[in-house]
Amino acid sequence: MSAPEMSPLPLVELQAVSNAHNEWVALTFALPAEAGDVFQAALRLLKTPDVFAALAPLDCILPVSHPQLLEPSHLAGLPPSRVILRVSVAACADLTVQKKLAAHADAGYRLMLDGVADAGVASRCGAQSLMMDAAATLPPLLALVGQSGPHLATGMGSASRVAVCAKAGFSWFAGDYAHHPLPDGPVNDGTSCQRLLALLGLLARDADSHELEVLLRQDPALAYHLLKLVNSAAFALSSPIHSFGQAISVLGRRQLQRWLQLLLYARQQDDGPANPLLPLAAVRAAMMEVLAKAQGWDRDRQDMAFVVGVFSLLDQLLAMPMREVVAALSLDLDVVIALLERTGPLGQLLRLVERPSGAALEQAGITRQAYWEAQLQAYHWAIQVSRNI
Repeated sequence: MSAPEMSPLPLVELQAVSNAHNEWVALTFALPAEAGDVFQAALRLLKTPDVFAALAPLDCILPVSHPQLLEPSHLAGLPPSRVILRVSVAACADLTVQKKLAAHADAGYRLMLDGVADAGVASRCGAQSLMMDAAATLPPLLALVGQSGPHLATGMGSASRVAVCAKAGFSWFAGDYAHHPLPDGPVNDGTSCQRLLALLGLLARDADSHELEVLLRQDPALAYHLLKLVNSAAFALSSPIHSFGQAISVLGRRQLQRWLQLLLYARQQDDGPANPLLPLAAVRAAMMEVLAKAQGWDRDRQDMAFVVGVFSLLDQLLAMPMREVVAALSLDLDVVIALLERTGPLGQLLRLVERPSGAALEQAGITRQAYWEAQLQAYHWAIQVSRNI
């Protein structure tokens, strides 16, 4: 008798959790209703090879739908130091569930209660963290003080709301606030926008190194980040790089283009928080490239896919319509169509990365396994990029 065929891996949306400095600290697993038991679906993904190495050093927050059924065997092979079990407050009302969760806590797994628990429930469960949708309301002060944390505020739609929640005692944040940058940020003054677009234009037409160097000299913030990157542990150079010419030589043309495209998202005050759009742009770019390669596209098309991914958030970065951004650049027509209309092969791939679905994957000829592996590669690369820029 042949072995039963395994069902395809579930599609998952990995949602980033950041600290107050916009640095990624954890990932939550969001799965569609078709996945069935969300916890079991997440377990299947986490037990594929090299998952925790790819996502290091981030924690993985797993939703436990039925904590009364959770057994130690389910968690076998999962490193307690990297896993946080998220359980709804309603499910913790039962004393049997509280004892079961406390046993998992004693085994080293961290517990995060989804919602505000009655006094004593958190301690009986062994939970130290609270998670809640704080988009409009905040929990009672004692709810946060009574647990050591970190506490996670979800539903964050703006940097100002993150600041309010941080003041209230939250230290982890999730939501779409990265897509709503402050209107008065340093990247949005007119001169900076012009320099950014000029640099992008030079990169798009493969300008020579001297032209790039001239423009970099006019932008101290971008130049600073470029030199910081080249001298980081990512390149392990024997002696420090002090000039743009050296940096260009060390990186090489192709890598220079890629890093500069990402460095555009790193423009910030030297002592300010990281730009939350940076890792998102890195994930999109890497996923586009990996999936393009999986479809058998040649090296040039893979590079174009990378560009589409990294440029797809420029309208949000620059706070201007994408048509105006594209008009200032010398991009291939296929790239322009993808960015403006989400059509053509590149546009279809971008839509798939933005909103994956089983039907879209099937139409593109991409398996669930290939898509999950592309996600892991993309997040691994984005994590490394964020740590080196």
